[in-house]
Amino acid sequence: MLTTLRAGLYARVSTSEQQTLPLQMIAMQDYAQRRGWEIVAEIQDIGSGAKRRPKREELLKLARRRQLDVIIVWRLDRWGRSLSDLTHSLEDLRTIGVDFVSITEALDLTTPTGRAMAQMLGVFAEFERAVLRERVLAGLAHAKKTGKTLGRPATARNLSDQIRQLSLEGLNKAQIAKRLQIGRASVFRALQSSQV
Repeated sequence: MLTTLRAGLYARVSTSEQQTLPLQMIAMQDYAQRRGWEIVAEIQDIGSGAKRRPKREELLKLARRRQLDVIIVWRLDRWGRSLSDLTHSLEDLRTIGVDFVSITEALDLTTPTGRAMAQMLGVFAEFERAVLRERVLAGLAHAKKTGKTLGRPATARNLSDQIRQLSLEGLNKAQIAKRLQIGRASVFRALQSSQV
C-alpha cells in the first residue's frame, strides 16, 4: 500500500526580492500536488544571506521529529548558503530519512538519479574545501617568506612599559585596560612577565 508523503515547503527571499515569494510558493505547491504529496508545512524566510535561518531550523525540527517525509525548495540557493552548507544539510536529511527536492534544478532525492546527483555535489564540496585550504596555506607560506608576522598583533607587549608605569601609579588592571583600550588579560600577562 502506497503512503502519501508529507511535504514541507521552504521559500526564502532577500529583502529586495520579496516579489518572488508568491512565485516560489505556487511552484512548490503545484509540484507537491502533481506528485500527490500532502503539504504539512509552508515556511517562508525573509532576509539576505544570514548565517542563522530560524525558519529553516523550524522545518528541520519537523523533519527530525519525523513529521514530514520530504522538503521542497524552489532553487538550491534558497536552501543552502554555500555548497558545503548544502551538502551537509542534505546529508543530515538523508541520515534521518527525509528526502529533498529542488524544483528549478530538477534535483529529486526521492529517485536514484537524484541521490547520485547529491553524491556528486558532495564530491564538488570536498574539492572546494581542498582548494580553499591550499590557497590559505599558500598565502600563509608567502606571508612567512616575505617576513610578515602572523597572528594577532602583540598590542599589550608593545605597551608593557606603559602598563607597568600605570600600575606603579596605582591604577588597577581594569583601569589600565580601559585607558589603553586593551583586554584585562593582556594587562595581567604584561604585569606577570615584568615580575619574572
